[in-house]
Amino acid sequence: MPESSAPRGTAVPSKRLSRLWHLGRATGDLAAGIGVKGMLELARSRKGDQPARIQLSPEHTRRFTDRLARMRGAVMKMGQLMSMDGSDVFTAEAAEIMSALRESAEPMPMSQLVQVLEGEYGRDWNHRFKRFEFSPIASASIGQVHRAETRDGRRLALKIQFPGVRESIDSDIDNLAFLGRSLGMAPKGIDIAPFLDEARRQLHREADYAAEAEALERYRTLIGEDPDLFIPGVHHDLTTHNILAMDFADGVSIDRLAGPDYRRAERDHAAESLMRLTLRELFEFGLVQTDPNFGNYLYDSASGRITLLDFGATKPVAPELVELYRRMARATIDGNREEMRAACVAIGYIGEDDPREHVDTMLDLLQMSAEPLRHEGLYDFGASDLFERTYKNGRAMFHSGAFSTAPPPETLFLHRKFMGSFMLSRRLRARIDLAEMAARFI
Repeated sequence: MPESSAPRGTAVPSKRLSRLWHLGRATGDLAAGIGVKGMLELARSRKGDQPARIQLSPEHTRRFTDRLARMRGAVMKMGQLMSMDGSDVFTAEAAEIMSALRESAEPMPMSQLVQVLEGEYGRDWNHRFKRFEFSPIASASIGQVHRAETRDGRRLALKIQFPGVRESIDSDIDNLAFLGRSLGMAPKGIDIAPFLDEARRQLHREADYAAEAEALERYRTLIGEDPDLFIPGVHHDLTTHNILAMDFADGVSIDRLAGPDYRRAERDHAAESLMRLTLRELFEFGLVQTDPNFGNYLYDSASGRITLLDFGATKPVAPELVELYRRMARATIDGNREEMRAACVAIGYIGEDDPREHVDTMLDLLQMSAEPLRHEGLYDFGASDLFERTYKNGRAMFHSGAFSTAPPPETLFLHRKFMGSFMLSRRLRARIDLAEMAARFI
C-alpha cells in the first residue's frame, strides 16, 4: 500500500516507520486470514506429526500478497520464498495468488522512474534511446525491468533499482528477525544472528548492480557456448550501480511449462538442464546463483533455450566446502553412515558429541532427502511425496533443540538453491535420471 493510501488518521511519518507499518499490516492480514481456529490448528500441528498447512481465503491471501509486493526489498524476498511451491504449505487457491510475488511487485511511479533515469544518465537521458517503454515488463523485489532500444540498434533490458531499497535492507532484516522470533520460526538453542547477517550481506550485494554485472560476466564465461542455456551480455556504457543494462531475451517464465501448451519432453529437458546446472555450479564452478525464483529463468520455445537472469545473488563457494559436500553426497549415495556422520560434523550439521539418537535422526533425514540421487533410472518428481516426508521429519528435528551446532551461514543460500531446483522439477512434473547425472560430479 502506498503511503498516500494509508487510512485517514493513520500517521506514517517516515519510510522506515512506513515499512514497519506495512509489515505489521501484512502480518495482521495473515493472522486474520488464518483466524483463531487456524492459529490453534497451527499450534497443535507444531506439537503433532502433521506439517502445518495454512488455510487462507482468496480475499485474505490477495491482501497479504499485495502488502508484501508493495514493500519490496527483503520483505518481498520472504514472500517469494514462501511462494516457491506454496501448494505444500498453503491451499491450492492461496498458492496460486502467492505465485504473483515471483514475477511482479508494485512498480514505481512515473515521476520516480524519471528521477532515477536522470540521476544515473543525466537530464538528457532520453537522447540515448530510440525507444524506451515506460511500462515495466517485470517488477521484482529490488528493481523493475524496462525494454529499450538504443540509437545504434541494441535491444536491451534495463533493470532499474527502486529508490531506497538499499537503504532499507538493514531495517527490513531487523523487522523480519522480530517477526521470526514472534512466530517461533527460530530453532531452540541456535543463534540465528549469523544467518541474518549473511542474509543482510547477500541483499546488499544484490542491490549493487555494478557488482552484479561483474558476476554475470564471470558466470557467462563459465557457461560458455551452451546449446541449452543463454546468459545475456552486459552493456557497460549504460550500466551503473542502480541500472543494469543487458541484452533483451525473449521467453516466458520457466514455470509456465507446467501448463497444457507444453509437451512433457520440453518440461523434462528444461528441468534436466537446470538440475545439471545446479550440480555444475557447486561441484565444477564453485560459483552458485543462489536465488531460485522461477522468474529468473525464461524459456524460449522457438529455440528451446533457457535464459538465465538475475545474478545479484551469485556467491562463490570455498573449495573446502565444495569437497565436504562431495564427500557427504558420495557417502549418502553409498549408504556409508560413518562417513556421512564425519562429513556432517565437518560441515557443522551436527556436533562431535551430539547424542547418537540425534545423529541417527539427522542421517536418516539426509538419506531420505537424497532419494532422487539413489534412485535408478528416471525419478518422477511430479509423483514424489519426498517434500512432504522431509518437511515433516525435518521440521520436528529443526524445532527439537536437540543439536548443539549450526552449519556456516553461507550454507543457507546453498540450501535455498538445492530446494529451488527440486521445487522446479516438481512444479514441471519432470522425470530426470539424477543418479546418472550426479555420478559425473560426485
